[in-house]
Amino acid sequence: MRLRFSLLSLVLLATAAQAQTPLTPGQSVDRDLGSADAHAYTLDLAADQFVLGEAVQHTVDVVVQLAGPDGRTLQEFDSPARGPEPFQFVSDEAGTYTLTVTPFEEAEGRYTMMLRRVEPTATTPEGIVAQQYAVLDRDDSPGAVVAIARRGELVFGEAYGMADLTHGVPYTLDTPTNIGSTSKQFTAFAIGLLAERGELSLDDDIRQHIPELPDLGATVTIRHLLTHTSGYREFLNAVVMSGRSAQTIARDEIIAIVQRQPELQNEPGAEWNYNNTAFALLATVVERTTGEGFPEWMRANVFEPLGMAHTYVREDPTVIIPGRASGYVAGEDGGWREVVDLGGAMGAGSIYSTAPDLAKWMDNYRTAALGGEALIREMTTPYVLTTGDTTGYGLGLFIDELRGLRRFQHGGADAAHRSTFGYLPEIESGLIVLTNFPNAPDALGVISEAFFGEHFAPEPEAEEAPAAADFDPETFDPETFDAYAGRYELEEAPGFILTFRRDGDQYFTQATGQSEVPIYPIAENRFELRVVDAEVTFHMEDDGSVARITLHQNGDQPGNRVAEEGEAPDLADYTGRYFSDELEAFYTVALVDGELHLSHRTTEEPISLTHNTGEGFTGGYPIAEVEFVRDESGAVIAFLAGSGRTRGVRFERVGE
Repeated sequence: MRLRFSLLSLVLLATAAQAQTPLTPGQSVDRDLGSADAHAYTLDLAADQFVLGEAVQHTVDVVVQLAGPDGRTLQEFDSPARGPEPFQFVSDEAGTYTLTVTPFEEAEGRYTMMLRRVEPTATTPEGIVAQQYAVLDRDDSPGAVVAIARRGELVFGEAYGMADLTHGVPYTLDTPTNIGSTSKQFTAFAIGLLAERGELSLDDDIRQHIPELPDLGATVTIRHLLTHTSGYREFLNAVVMSGRSAQTIARDEIIAIVQRQPELQNEPGAEWNYNNTAFALLATVVERTTGEGFPEWMRANVFEPLGMAHTYVREDPTVIIPGRASGYVAGEDGGWREVVDLGGAMGAGSIYSTAPDLAKWMDNYRTAALGGEALIREMTTPYVLTTGDTTGYGLGLFIDELRGLRRFQHGGADAAHRSTFGYLPEIESGLIVLTNFPNAPDALGVISEAFFGEHFAPEPEAEEAPAAADFDPETFDPETFDAYAGRYELEEAPGFILTFRRDGDQYFTQATGQSEVPIYPIAENRFELRVVDAEVTFHMEDDGSVARITLHQNGDQPGNRVAEEGEAPDLADYTGRYFSDELEAFYTVALVDGELHLSHRTTEEPISLTHNTGEGFTGGYPIAEVEFVRDESGAVIAFLAGSGRTRGVRFERVGE
C-alpha cells in the first residue's frame, strides 16, 4: 500500500514546464506524460469562480498542482493511482491560474485532462453544498449525504453519488451508512440507561461484569472505559501491530487481547487515550447485564423509542443491513474496490444509521425524552482526570466549542465509511455528513459557516507576519536562527520530522525522507519555503528558547522540538529477529544500504527506522516508535514498540 502525505510533502515541482495549454469548460485533452515532464494548463478566471475538473489516469499516476496568478502553489491534488484525479477550487482573485500535471515518482503513461465546470461561486447555503460535493454528483462514484437538522427534523438534506456501485443503487437520505466511532455515544447512552435503572453503576469495577479480565494492579471502572482513561491496549492498533488486518478480528478476541496485556498503559483516570477496546467491552457489559444481544437490546430500548426505524447495530461484517451503503476505496489500478467493515468493532462502532434518524437522536440531547436530563448532563460533561486536567470528552462524546457555540460532536471512521455528527445546543441545530469512502470532500467548515454563520462569533484575527514591505531580510541577524535550529516532530504525523540548520547567512530545512531545501526569513520568527507554498513560524518562550513550530501548509500544523540525534549508534547492534509473546508476532530488524528496516512477513514494504536519540527510533505504520533495550553487558535484547494508542509492547530478541 502506498502511503501519501500530500499535506506534508516538500517536493520540488518541475521547473521546466512545457508550453502552457489553455483550458475551457467541456474541453478534454489526451496526453502522454514522460517521467520528467510537467504539463501546464491555464485558466483565465474572474474572482469568485468555482472550478471542477479531473485528470483521468489511464496508465500513469499523476499529481496535479494549482498555482495562483502570482505563481504561488495553492493546492495539490494527489490521491488514487488510476482513474479520475479530481480537482476543484474557487478563485480568490481574477487572473490566470495554472494547473500543472507531473508524474508520481517519475512514472510515465497516458492521461486525459478534463475541465467540467467553471461557474460563479454559489452564495446560498444550498448552492454552496452542491458545489462542495459536485465531485460526487455522478453515477460511477461512491457518495455522501449532507444534512442540517433542527429540533429533530432535517431543514436541509441532499444525497450525492452511489450507495452500491455493484448494483447501481444511488445514495438517498434513507440509506443506512456505517457511522464508525460516532456510535460510541449510543453505547455510552445504553450504559447510562442501565445505570439510571439501577442495574449497574458507572463506578463499578469492570471485572465485576467481565470477571475474566485480568487484575493489572489498579481498579478499572466502567466510567474509565466510557472516558478513554482505562489504560487498556487499543485493540485495533494491537491487531495491526501483530501483522493482521483489523477486518479479521473476531469480537471474542478482544477480551483475550486484554488478558495478554502485562500491565496498564496508565493509571486509570490519569490519562486520556482514545480507546476502542473500552467501548467494545461496554457492549459486552450491556449483554451480560440484560441477558440480551446488544443489537436487539439497542433496537428495543433506544432506536424504537426514538423512532429510528433505519438504524441498526451490525454485530459482525457478515450481518445483512437492508439497503446499506457499501464501503469503497480507490483501486491502485483504477476504479473502486469494495472494503469489508472492521471486525470486532461492535460497541466502539458498527452502527448503521441515516441522516433523518440521527436528527431524531440529536434532538434527544435537547428534550431528554429518553434517558432523562441527568443522563444527558452526565454524557455532556467533560471528564476531569485525577491530575485535575479536563479532557474535553464526556461519555462517548467530545465536548467543545465552534466559533463561540458549545458543541457535542463525534466523528466516525470504519475501513471505508466516514461520518460527522455535530450538535450545537444553543441554537438547537446540527450538522450530519455520511459517506461510504475515505476521500469525500473536506467541507465541514464551509458548510457550517453557510448554515450557522450568523450565530458564530467573529473569526479571531490571525497572527500575521509582517509584510515584505515591513520586513527587510537583510536586517535578520543570522545568529538569531541558532535558537531555531534543531528537529521538530509534527503532532499530526508521528515520526515526520523537520530539521532546521544554518550555514552562515543561509537557512535550510529537511523533512523526513526528503531533500534539504532553503528557507528565507520573512519576519524575525517566520520563514518561507519557495519550492512550495509553505511557511514556518518558530514560537519563542519567555526564556528565549524555542520548543514549538507551526508549519503553514494546507492549514496550520503544530510541531514540537525533539532531541537531537546525537552520535549515531552502530545500527548493526540492532539487527535480528524479535518476538512478542503478547501479540504472538515476529518482526525482523535488518540493515539495508545503511538504513535500519523493520519488517513482518505480512508487510508489503519494510518500515524505515530513523534514529532520534539514545536507543529511540521513529518508524511508520503500523509501528511508529521503537525503543531498543540493552542488558547490563550492552547487548541489545529487546525493543518496545508503540503506535500512539498502544505503546510499550515488548518484543524479545530471539535470533540473528
